[in-house]
Amino acid sequence: MVAMGNTADLQALLPASPEERLIVALDGCDGDGAMALAAGIPGLCWVKVGLELFISEGPGIVTQLRSRGLRVFLDLKLHDIPATMAGACRRAAGLGAGLLTVHASAGTAAMAMARQAAAEAAAEAGLPPPLLLAVTVLTSWHPQPFRQQLAVADSLSAHVEHLAQLAARAGLGGCVCAPRDAPRLHRQQPAMALVTPGIRHRPVQADDQARTMTPAEAMAGGATWLVVGRPVTRAVDPGLAFAQLRRQIAAAPHGCGPVH
Repeated sequence: MVAMGNTADLQALLPASPEERLIVALDGCDGDGAMALAAGIPGLCWVKVGLELFISEGPGIVTQLRSRGLRVFLDLKLHDIPATMAGACRRAAGLGAGLLTVHASAGTAAMAMARQAAAEAAAEAGLPPPLLLAVTVLTSWHPQPFRQQLAVADSLSAHVEHLAQLAARAGLGGCVCAPRDAPRLHRQQPAMALVTPGIRHRPVQADDQARTMTPAEAMAGGATWLVVGRPVTRAVDPGLAFAQLRRQIAAAPHGCGPVH
């Protein structure tokens, strides 16, 4: 189960409207492009800052986005020894990100230390603590190469479940998983938030994402937040594309509903 403090943090962040369930990934943007894109999407609440944008623009991009009233999902996928991972999360939490990713494969000690460090740093800065999310298995992996290349005895889906269990044991409030993994994880860990990248319109276009779903399918499977990049950022009219996704989420049957 999720630690009590983290449960309270999760409840404060939970999406209450369709637009709050959508996180637009600013991958491939520079700083000016990211700010312009965000400004051109009416109703936008959440943006994702990943490694490319963070390395290009530095921590200041988080501050700039937050100054526009946006919530930031800082997707750095931290993975290191416990002390280093905790130190990095301490620095990241001071930026005011609402969501922050660490790799579950770093282990329970690293995840627990990271969560504690992030909470302490946010408190020192007078900020709400970020919700730490455990990355399970990246959405780019297909089952067969996953087992062959990484020499993991478990199936891909079983390994996702195992990593989610480690995250819960460490007190993290959520996981990042492929949409197709969400229904199993929701049944296994109903108190955890599930953030699902790899959201695509049908027909699904071939790219570097595997195990994708449409917004309606992901919502029915129990996703809490949907991360959408190219369907919005590469659209002729990103604002219109966002509005269409928002309508799909509003009309979708929320099979597992929001996190309790």
